[in-house]
Amino acid sequence: MTPPPPFIVAIPARYAASRLPGKPLRLIGGIPLVLHVARRALVAGADAVWVATDDARIAAALDGTGVQVAMTSPDHMSGTDRLAECAQIAGWPDTAIVVNLQGDEPFAPADGIACVARTVAESGAGIATLATPIDSAETLLDPNAVKVVRAASGDALYFSRAPVPWPRDAFARDRSVLPDTGPWLRHIGIYGYRVAALRAFAALPPGRLEQIEALEQLRALEAGWRIAVALAPSPFPPGVDTPEDLARAERLYQTMLREGRA
Repeated sequence: MTPPPPFIVAIPARYAASRLPGKPLRLIGGIPLVLHVARRALVAGADAVWVATDDARIAAALDGTGVQVAMTSPDHMSGTDRLAECAQIAGWPDTAIVVNLQGDEPFAPADGIACVARTVAESGAGIATLATPIDSAETLLDPNAVKVVRAASGDALYFSRAPVPWPRDAFARDRSVLPDTGPWLRHIGIYGYRVAALRAFAALPPGRLEQIEALEQLRALEAGWRIAVALAPSPFPPGVDTPEDLARAERLYQTMLREGRA
C-alpha cells in the first residue's frame, strides 16, 4: 500500500456531552480520552494534530503534549463547523488534506486514518470517508447503523439509516438472515477533506435530505458534490459515548498494555 500524502488530523472536542459529560477528559489508563485519540493520529503519520475545542479545561489537559489546540466558538452546531473555524485559526491552505477524527475514538486504527487521507488524494474528490461490509441482517435493519451505497467509481450514491439497498426477494422470505448477494456497507464516521471543500461545506445551508435522515453528509450529496468512499483496511472499534463504553474501553486498554499493543 502506498504511503499517505501529507495530512493533518483535526479532532473536535466538546466538553458538554449529554450522555457522558466532560467526555474528552474522561480517563482511560489515567490518560484523557482526547489524548488517546490524538496519539492514534500521530501513529497514523499525521504531520500535525489539532484539537478544536470550546473549553479551556480540554486545552489545559493537552498542554505540553505536542498537540495543537484551536479555541473555537461554543455555538457550533456540528463538529464540521468547529473544524472549519479551526482551519481558519490554523491558516491551512486550501489544498491541504485534513482528516476529521471523532474525539471519542481512542482505538481508531492508524491504517484507517491514513486510508481516508490517501483516498482524498487519489480520488480527486473534495471529501472522502470509509465504509465496512455489513455481516448481519440485524445491522442492516438497525437505524443507528448508517448505510452507504457506492457507485462503480467508489463515490457515494446515498447514505441512509434505512436498509439500502433493500434485498427485496430475500427479505420477502426471511428478514433474519443477510443474503450473500450484497454488498451492504456500513458507513464509518471518519472524513477526509481538502480544506477548500471543508470551508465550502460548512458554508452550505442544511439540506432537505440531511434534515430528514439527520445525516450531515447528505448535505454534500444534495448539493451535487462527490464523496469518495473506500473500504476500511481494519475494523474500527466502537467509540465512547456512555459510562459503559468508558468501562469497556478501560478493559480493552489494559489488555492492550499487557500484550504490548498500547
